[in-house]
Amino acid sequence: MWHRSVCVGLLALALGYLCLLGPELSPPALRHLSASLLGTLRRAGSLEGRMVSAWQAAIVRPARGWARVAVGVNACVDVVLSGVKLLEALGVEPGDGKNHAVLSSRRDLGEAFAHFMDKGAAAERFFSDAESFQRIARTASEHPGAQLYVGGNAALIGQKLATNPDLKILLCGPVGPKLHELLDDNVVVPPESMQERDEFHLILEYQAGEEWGRVRAPNANRFIFSHDLSNGALNMLEVFVSSLDEFQPDLVVLSGLHMMEGQSKEMRQRRLMEAVASISDIPTDIPIHLELASMTDQDFMSNIMHQVFPLVNSIGLNEQELLFLTQAASGPHASLTSWSGIPDVGIVSDILFWILKEHGKTTERASDLTRIHFHTLAYHILATVDGYWGNQAAAVAAGARAAGTQACATETIDTTKVFLKAPMEFVTSQIEAPSKISINPDEPVVHWHREGISFHFTPVLVCKDPVRTVGLGDAISAEGLLYSEAYPQ
Repeated sequence: MWHRSVCVGLLALALGYLCLLGPELSPPALRHLSASLLGTLRRAGSLEGRMVSAWQAAIVRPARGWARVAVGVNACVDVVLSGVKLLEALGVEPGDGKNHAVLSSRRDLGEAFAHFMDKGAAAERFFSDAESFQRIARTASEHPGAQLYVGGNAALIGQKLATNPDLKILLCGPVGPKLHELLDDNVVVPPESMQERDEFHLILEYQAGEEWGRVRAPNANRFIFSHDLSNGALNMLEVFVSSLDEFQPDLVVLSGLHMMEGQSKEMRQRRLMEAVASISDIPTDIPIHLELASMTDQDFMSNIMHQVFPLVNSIGLNEQELLFLTQAASGPHASLTSWSGIPDVGIVSDILFWILKEHGKTTERASDLTRIHFHTLAYHILATVDGYWGNQAAAVAAGARAAGTQACATETIDTTKVFLKAPMEFVTSQIEAPSKISINPDEPVVHWHREGISFHFTPVLVCKDPVRTVGLGDAISAEGLLYSEAYPQ
């Protein structure tokens, strides 16, 4: 607390000194410097400004960072536009929301969009009718408000990591000409990953308070859908794994398993077994991070948990995926049907603890899983098995900082454009005797420990008017990985 007071005092002295120098400075220069110092003083006193300053001090590079990161295997072009405006252009009338595991018509699209918009929750669905999807995609891409971006979890994580000039990034996925054009020059795409046509995903965004019929969004988010056969079959997985020998990465990031939900149950199970075999071929001294995404089939989620989790060292997921995961495997709080507002920290902590205790690395269990990066709108938690990961306070703070800058599309966090939504007090468990924790804005990263598992928590400064929500989770996970250190075993 004292260092903030000293900083404010020094700034006040600087402002006074400026006034003494006033006659020697031109009026425009004096106005500019005075406004800059006054702005700094105001920010230093706000909760948000204090948190940003504390993060800056906490975010330090790990002693041993990554040099070469291989990322795969889902990649596409995102067509981003207003969901309400697209549905209006398609002539879809607003009605009651309804969750659909797979979309097969415009009506299904309207109902599913309304269902998740009403909750303010992110979701992703497969559109089964190819012809109908192509017509919708054409309408979307020709809409005056549509924008084209790099898409797919793997490509988004690769693109985010590529902003660091010291990193070399390999991306394997179905990369068409438009996506290749959009990718950072620092991203290497093997020739075997190139294809003639791009895969398009439609990202329907909505803003906080936006209305469609009787539905009003509690916060900004997006609904994603596609008819994507290349990513849905994980066509590039074998290319990805075979590229690792030559590229020699020191970190592998894997995503796209959720895309297989568009396949038949038999095809999905066969492909998952092949994926498990391919992942098993990755040398065990290379850490693997698995990024999850929205899913609807509990059996498939359970299969991933039992067959893939033991093969990876780290996973990233949001509140929807976490709740679905515990429901699929009958874990703690599985009777909870949905989150009500901000996810309860104690409940989230219980589920993360259960995943690492029941499916993570122990002396008795042949599993490599030792890290989970959980992100929701209001806060983030990094849970790690002791002895395997370092620099996690910096990592969780870096992820939260990335959420604030990316959502607002600013280089640094502008404290006038963000607000604090996280609880300033919470309990660490709803099952066991919990600790009660209060957040201090001057020390926003808090830590607690539970039976050999460490938890690092930090609030997020939520963007008041988000410019773009898609890819936020991928950017958070990428930044968290960038600042993480995996200890050699």
